[in-house]
Amino acid sequence: MKRAAIVVALVLLALPATAKTYKSTYSVSCDQVWAAVKDTLSNAENYEVTANDDAQMSASYNVKHAAHVNVTGAVLQRTNKVSLIRQGATCEMHVVSNFSGWEHHDQGDFKKRVDEVLAKQANAKPAEAAKPEEAPKQE
Repeated sequence: MKRAAIVVALVLLALPATAKTYKSTYSVSCDQVWAAVKDTLSNAENYEVTANDDAQMSASYNVKHAAHVNVTGAVLQRTNKVSLIRQGATCEMHVVSNFSGWEHHDQGDFKKRVDEVLAKQANAKPAEAAKPEEAPKQE
């Protein structure tokens, strides 16, 4: 019993050390990607932002998983990080994700949501400029 408790404690302490950096390159500006990142993180059902730096285009956030809370409470709540790096005309997104398992793939889910927002932005039609009213004709 004591050995099992020690093994569980060591595994839980080692989990944050398994964080991995995932890199994705986008062929649009970092300003556009950052807008998509912020839109994605604004979904309170999925994420809780713990730090945000618009100037550095970086944020720290917690992923909300019902299974994490139900099984072990705050023990499995780990902070992920996202940052953008300008690469000339392209943008590289770095996601440091601490959790990937059978039920959840935090980095993949986050990237998929950012990609969806970028696709919506690309498909959105620009607002038409308002036409100026014509002055009434004077006779």
